[in-house]
Amino acid sequence: MKVVVFSTRPYDRAFLDQANVALGRPHDFTYFDTRLTEQSANFAQGFDAVCAFVNDQLGRAELEVLARNGIRLVALRCSGFNNVDLVAAHALGLKVARVPAYSPDAIAEHAVALMLALNRRIHKAYARVREGNFALDGLLGFDLRGKTAGIVGTGRIGLNVARILKGFGCEVLASDPFPNPELTSLGGRYTALDDLLGQCDVISLHCPLTPATHHLIGRGAIARMKAGVMLINTSRGAVMDARAVIAGLKSGKVGYVGLDVYEEEGDLFFENLSDTVIRDDVFVRLMTFPNVLITGHQGFFTREAMAAIATTTLANLDAFAACGSPLHPVTVEMRAG
Repeated sequence: MKVVVFSTRPYDRAFLDQANVALGRPHDFTYFDTRLTEQSANFAQGFDAVCAFVNDQLGRAELEVLARNGIRLVALRCSGFNNVDLVAAHALGLKVARVPAYSPDAIAEHAVALMLALNRRIHKAYARVREGNFALDGLLGFDLRGKTAGIVGTGRIGLNVARILKGFGCEVLASDPFPNPELTSLGGRYTALDDLLGQCDVISLHCPLTPATHHLIGRGAIARMKAGVMLINTSRGAVMDARAVIAGLKSGKVGYVGLDVYEEEGDLFFENLSDTVIRDDVFVRLMTFPNVLITGHQGFFTREAMAAIATTTLANLDAFAACGSPLHPVTVEMRAG
């Protein structure tokens, strides 16, 4: 199949090419570093499939352009599909595929890394030592052992976070409309979201973005939390209302925030903007807080995860080429909320 790949970086090309070569080069990849938009969708003319990433736009307008240009498959190299208008895709006869699981360990470990770095002020300590400042003032942390950690969303990633935190000696509470028996076998306990918010010292978000979870962490949710709570989000940016979090930080209700995602990250993440002025005032305000640590959507970024993403993407393309249906389809019925 002829496949056009959007939002590519050198590492995307390397892993996709490696997987393609391993299978005998069954597909012809053309790479663009530009994001998929209504305008750039015209680059897909003459191809059979597009391969897209988390911040590519796949609304009705973009999908209509792709369909007119002969595209038959949209292969997402990510697990989330909230950026795809599935109703429009179905109406246009476009198949959509995803990578449902690539390395839940990678994102889980990154979430816990954010917790540890925030708690022990590793980022601040590193900067101090580089300047010859070895004072400990302002670096006081707390023991995770004995603290109560809340996991919102207990799929594979949330389950792995729970497993790691149980290893630290935390009590683990969880909230999910579809309880996972593995969580309880680890010693975790399911409870209502409101109860979780009120009892936990650390809250880590691992739920998909749906209409029901949009701004799940907003002013009302934060008001129910313990004072000084630590919030971690490695799921999707819009699960958290950034303005509400800023208000919580200013009041002291929120004591720590660790983010690997951001609601308006499409114009920021995966780009080098070091020589430009960031015009997103909410994001800039978040960065001014000393108790906020932000990484640029790198939770997935390990060798193992990148190899798995490439391999599964190739498997979706292979299956579609063979029988007209990808290995891991996304359907209208999968919409939640």
